[in-house]
Amino acid sequence: MIDIQHLTVRYKQTDAPVLADVNAVINEGQLLLVTGRTGSGKSTLLGALNGHVPRFTGGIINGRVLVDGRDTADYHPNELADVIGVVAQDPARAFVADTVEAELAFGLEQLGLAPAVMRTRVEETMDILGLADLRDRALTSLSGGQQQRVAIGAVLATGVRALVLDEPTSALDPVSSEDVLAALMRLVHDLGLLVIIAEHRLERVIAYADQLMLVESGRVRVGDPAQMLAESALVPPLVELGRVADFPQVPLSVRQARAMAGGLRHRLAIIGQPASTFPRQPVVSKMPIGSSATATTSGPANLHLANVSLGYGEQLVVDNCSWQAQAGQVTVLMGRNGSGKSTLLLALAGVMAPRRGEIRLGEQDLTALSGRARRRALRLVPQQAGDLLYLDSVAAECAVADRDADRPAGRCAAILESLVPGIPAGRHPRDLSEGQRLALVLAIQLTPEPAAIWLDEPTRGLDYPAKAALAAQLAALAAAGRQVGVVTHDVEFAAAVADQIILLSAGEVIAQDSAQAVLGSSALFASQVAKVLYPAGWLTPFQVGQALAGDHD
Repeated sequence: MIDIQHLTVRYKQTDAPVLADVNAVINEGQLLLVTGRTGSGKSTLLGALNGHVPRFTGGIINGRVLVDGRDTADYHPNELADVIGVVAQDPARAFVADTVEAELAFGLEQLGLAPAVMRTRVEETMDILGLADLRDRALTSLSGGQQQRVAIGAVLATGVRALVLDEPTSALDPVSSEDVLAALMRLVHDLGLLVIIAEHRLERVIAYADQLMLVESGRVRVGDPAQMLAESALVPPLVELGRVADFPQVPLSVRQARAMAGGLRHRLAIIGQPASTFPRQPVVSKMPIGSSATATTSGPANLHLANVSLGYGEQLVVDNCSWQAQAGQVTVLMGRNGSGKSTLLLALAGVMAPRRGEIRLGEQDLTALSGRARRRALRLVPQQAGDLLYLDSVAAECAVADRDADRPAGRCAAILESLVPGIPAGRHPRDLSEGQRLALVLAIQLTPEPAAIWLDEPTRGLDYPAKAALAAQLAALAAAGRQVGVVTHDVEFAAAVADQIILLSAGEVIAQDSAQAVLGSSALFASQVAKVLYPAGWLTPFQVGQALAGDHD
C-alpha cells in the first residue's frame, strides 16, 4: 500500500536532516502506530505520505514515497485524496459544513460524484461509524468523540484505502477515545483499510496496534509492538509496571498485565494498602518563584467556588457548582467531553461571568476584580498554548511579558530557563517543539507571580519524558505556595500529579477527593496501574516501584 524508499527530508534552517534514509513497507488491513519523542520527525513523516511535505512545508526531499503505486513527487495531494486521507488533530477546525450529513457529503461533491452515488456513500459511512442518529445534528453541538468520528467519516466517504490520523484521542475523555478507536478497528478489520495513527499516549492505542513505528532523531524502526517496547525508552505505564515488577513478557493490555500480576498483587498485599498521599517522582527545580507566590492575597490563596452556575443563552452548562482548590496543592479537573470543564475555566479567567454564585481566591472576589488585577491573581494556559504567542522570537515574547507584568527585565527568561533550559532566545516560537512552546507560555503566565495558575489540557503533543518534566514543574509551583490547577483527559498524568481530583458530569461535581480515591475506584477514569491492581488503589508504576524498593530494603 505504502512503500517508503530511502526517504530523507531536510530544511534549510537545520543542519541535520529531519528524516534520514527511511525505508518501510506498510500494508493494507492493519493499524500502524507511529510514536517518538516530540520533534523526532513524526509530523514530517506523516506529511510526506500524501505529499504535503515538501509541497506545503518547504524543505528538500530525497528518496521516494509510493502510495498505491503513485509516487508522491509526481502527484499533488489532491490527486492522492482518493487513496489516502488525513484527519487533523483538531477536527472542528477543518469542518466546512453545518450538519453531520452535509459534512460527510462535502468531499464527495468536490469529487463530482453523481447524487445517487453520494447518497449511498454517505449512508454507508454513517452506518459504519455509528453516525446515523446524528445526521441532522449541528457539528458545534457534538461531543469531541462525535466530532472525531465525523471527521473520519468525511475522509472515509471519499473511498480512501488509507487513513492517517494525528493524535486522534488527545482531546477526548477515556470513553470517547474508546469509541473512536473501536470505529477505527472496524475499518481495519471489516474494510481492510490501512490506519496510521501518530500518538504520544501509547496506553490508549498500543493494544490495538499491529505494528509500531518508532521515530528517533529522524531514524525509523518498524516492528512488533511488544518487541519494540521491550527496548524502547518511550513506554506506556503498563510496560513500565512490567519492568518494575519483572513481568515475564511485555504487557500491551490491562488484561495481559492482570494475568501476569498475581505475584505482584501478593507482594503488595504483604506491604499493605497504599497511603492516601502518594510519593511523587523527585522534584528538582530552580524556578525563581520564591515566597511571592501568595503576595496577591492575604493568607493562603485557596480557590473557592460557591454555588456557581454558568450557561450560554438559555442553556445551563454548569449548575450550582461548589468546590475548593487548596494553595500548595495540584488540583485536577476531569470529566467527559461536554461536562462543563472548559466553561468553568472561562469563568476562572474572567471571560464569562457567573449567572449566580461566587468565585474567590483567598480574600478576593475574582468576579469583582478589574481585568489587570484579575490577571495578576489567576493566570490560564490555554489548550492551544501557541494562541498566546504573537512575536517573532522567544526573547521578544519574554521582554513583553516582563514589561506587561511590571517585572525586571530578564524575569520571564529566567523562569523559562528553569522550566526548559537552553531554548535559544532568537528562536521563533512557531519553530519550538510542543513542550518548549508550552514552557514559554507557562513562563509568560508565571511572570506576574499570580497566586493561582491553571492549565487546560497541557499534555497534548507531549511525550512521556516531557510530561514527567511538566509534572515536576507543577509540583514545584505548588510547593512554593501557589494554587495549581489542571484540566485534562490524561488519566495517567492526573495520577502522577494530582493532590486532589474534581470529577464533573453534566455540569455538576460528582466526586471531589484524593487521586487515590477517585482514580483508584473509577471504572472509567482509572489509571492503567489502578486497573491492573484493582481494588488495591495503586496508581502509577513509580508508586509501585517505591513500595517494592522499600520492601526489598
